[in-house]
Amino acid sequence: MQFIDEAKIHIKSGDGGHGCLSFRREANIPKGGPDGGDGGKGGDVIARCIGGLNTLIDYRYNQHFKAKRGDGGQGRNKHGSNANDIYLDVPVGTQIFAEDGELMIADMIAEGQEITLAKGGDGGFGNTRFKSSTNQAPRKFTKGHPSEEMWLGLKLKLMSDAGLVGMPNAGKSTFLSAVSRAKPKIADYPFTTLKPKLGVVYIDEKEFVMADIPGLIEGAHEGVGLGIRFLKHVERCGTILHLIDGLEEDICENYKIIRAELEKYSQKLADKNEVLAINKCDSMSDEDIRQKKTELEKVSGKKIFVISAATNVGIKEILRQLLREIEDFREKHQEAE
Repeated sequence: MQFIDEAKIHIKSGDGGHGCLSFRREANIPKGGPDGGDGGKGGDVIARCIGGLNTLIDYRYNQHFKAKRGDGGQGRNKHGSNANDIYLDVPVGTQIFAEDGELMIADMIAEGQEITLAKGGDGGFGNTRFKSSTNQAPRKFTKGHPSEEMWLGLKLKLMSDAGLVGMPNAGKSTFLSAVSRAKPKIADYPFTTLKPKLGVVYIDEKEFVMADIPGLIEGAHEGVGLGIRFLKHVERCGTILHLIDGLEEDICENYKIIRAELEKYSQKLADKNEVLAINKCDSMSDEDIRQKKTELEKVSGKKIFVISAATNVGIKEILRQLLREIEDFREKHQEAE
């Protein structure tokens, strides 16, 4: 399925049905009173958060959504039927913006969450409503209330507990496939990953969700490469796993480039807990591992894990560290709420 994380749609709720102007006319009641019924309510347009979706492709080619109007009232005090609401199913993590792209209307972060985007018009009153002691035969009725319509922007930010970042070809996809059942495309050249991938990771009878995004390069925050489009997908995660390709000559410079891109894109993203690992140790000598690990520790000031996603060396250790970071983030997030 094609991955689409942005879409623009036009929605229109249903107009309210008109009230009815009618008088009771039967064989033995030639001059009966008013019996016009009310109109029905127009349909609402409602966004609904659905689990199992991870793309906005349904809104790529179908951009217009219109609810039906309510039925009009009828004689004999028959009220018009309300129109059915229409639902727009969106993935968890979808943000809904006004046409200007600045005002956020809703942030759909929980499965089953619903929000009414456009309310259907109320039905008009039939002339029965206007009967009074001084006006026994009112000819007044009202039309249904108008609907609401607008253009909206949809932006998807995947919901994950941990986000994989690093330079192209750092081994992120190999890592994700090793620790989950996700099957990303893997090859020995940059930008193998062209769209984010989610995987459920199991460790010590617990689980968390990890996202692999396309590799970042210098200038990613300005749109260079594939970075700027996908950095948003790690904004929601609790922890970042930063993979460094141990076969590169200057791993410290690569580390600095990625950190700079995260900071330029969003300070909030840069401030997230970071677990740092040198990957591909299976292809490195012990001397190279010691030297590069020491250099990276000095530059980053953090504990460095040494792993091989291809041979599973160090995988359990780093997953347990990620789980500790994620559980700490969840606890702090719950306290804040």
